[in-house]
Amino acid sequence: MKALFFMKAGKGFSMHQDMKTYDVTVIGAGPAGLGAAKSAYENGAKTLLIEREARLGGILKQCIHDGFGLLIFKEKLTGPEYAQRYIDMINKTSIDISLLTYVTDVKKNQDGFCHITMITQKGIKHILSKTIILATGCRERTAKQIFIHGTRPSGVFTAGTAQYYTNILGHVPTKKCVILGSGDIGMIMARRLTLEGAQVEGVYEVKSELGGLMRNYSQCLVDYNIPLYTNKTVTRVFGEKRLTAVEISSVNDDMSVIEGTQKIVDCDALILSVGLIPENELAEKLEVPIDEFTKGPIADQCNQTLKDGIFICGNAHHVNDLVDYVSKAGTTAGRCAANYINKERKLVKLQKSDLLSYCVPQYIDKLSEQKNVDVYFRSKARIKDVRISVTADNRVIATKKLVEIRPAEIETIQLDLSKAGNDILNIFLSCEKV
Repeated sequence: MKALFFMKAGKGFSMHQDMKTYDVTVIGAGPAGLGAAKSAYENGAKTLLIEREARLGGILKQCIHDGFGLLIFKEKLTGPEYAQRYIDMINKTSIDISLLTYVTDVKKNQDGFCHITMITQKGIKHILSKTIILATGCRERTAKQIFIHGTRPSGVFTAGTAQYYTNILGHVPTKKCVILGSGDIGMIMARRLTLEGAQVEGVYEVKSELGGLMRNYSQCLVDYNIPLYTNKTVTRVFGEKRLTAVEISSVNDDMSVIEGTQKIVDCDALILSVGLIPENELAEKLEVPIDEFTKGPIADQCNQTLKDGIFICGNAHHVNDLVDYVSKAGTTAGRCAANYINKERKLVKLQKSDLLSYCVPQYIDKLSEQKNVDVYFRSKARIKDVRISVTADNRVIATKKLVEIRPAEIETIQLDLSKAGNDILNIFLSCEKV
C-alpha cells in the first residue's frame, strides 16, 4: 500500500494533501466485512479493508464444524471453507487490504469525509474515507459480567477462547468441564471437547429453555448424550491456581437463586457461553445512536446508521445465528456505501408487536432506492402457530406463517417496499397467533 504521510503544523498536525482517500473503508474482515468489501468494490468504489489480525476471516477461522453457507452457497461448509470462498473472491480484486491494523480513532470532518487514524506495522497512519462500514463483530460476556463469586483461578474460559485453544492451538484446555449457557457456541464446544476425549459434565442454562438453535441441541447434545439442565446457573467457583469445582444453584422464573439448592460439581474448567455483545466502541466515538436491546447501532434498510455515511453490518449491528445472514447484510452495506450520496433521508420507524423483542432495520428510508428489504426479528417467548405481517399505512405488504418462533432463533420476512409507495407514514411488524 502507498505510504501515508503527515507533517507538523503549529502545535498540532495537519494532513498532507497526498493522504490516501477511499470511497469505502471497511473495518473488520470477518464474514460481514468480506461481504461488504466485495460488494463495495463490485459497485465501483475504491475500497480499503482493515483487519486487526494477521489473516482475513474473523471468527470463522476457528469454526471447523460445518453448517455454514446453506443459504448463500447452497452447500454445507466449515467456517474456514466459507471464509476462503470470500477470500478467494477478494484476492481477485484490487481492494487494498491492511492486516495487523488497529483503528484507534474515527472523526467526521466538516467536508463530510471520515478521518481514520490507525496503527499499522509501519506506524501510525491517517486516511480519509467518504464512507465507513463497521463490521467489527461482537465479543463474549465474561465471568465478571455475570457476577460469579469466588476466587480467580485459571480454567475459566469463554466458549470462543476454548474453541481457539482446541481448534487453532491444538491444545485441549480441560479434562472435565462444566459449560454454563446453552448458546450455539457452548453446545458446539460441548461436542468438540467430547470428541477430543474431555468429559463434559453438563450444560447448564439459567433460563427455562434452550439458548441456541434446535439443530445444535440435537446434533451436539442429544447425539452425544450430554445432559442439558435448565433453570440452573453457576454461583461460585473454587480453586486457587486452577479451578477445582463450581457451585451449581437452581433459579426461579425471575432468575433469582433458590436457597438450599446448591451443589458442588468437581471440574477443572468452566466454559462460558452466556451471550454476545456487539463491538461498538468506534460507533460510540462517532456518537452513533445505539439500540437499547440489540446493543448495536440503529440503522435503516441500507444498513446506514443515523449518522450519514456510517454503515453497520453483521454481528456489530445485531447478533445473528447464521453466517449467511451476516454476509447478506455486508453485501447490502457495501452496495449502499458505494452508491452513497449525502442527501436528505426521510425515515419512518419500523414499529413492532409487543410479542417481539426487536427488529432490524429499525427505520425505513422512504427515499432510498433499496426497496427489497430483509427484516430480522426475535420473539420475547416461544409461540406456536403465528402469522407475521408487515403493514404500511394499514395495507398489508408482506405476510408469513410460522409453526413456532423462539427467542433464541432469528426469523426473517422479506419486504417489497415498492408496494408501499413513497408517502407511507406508518409501517408495522405484527405477530399474532393463528
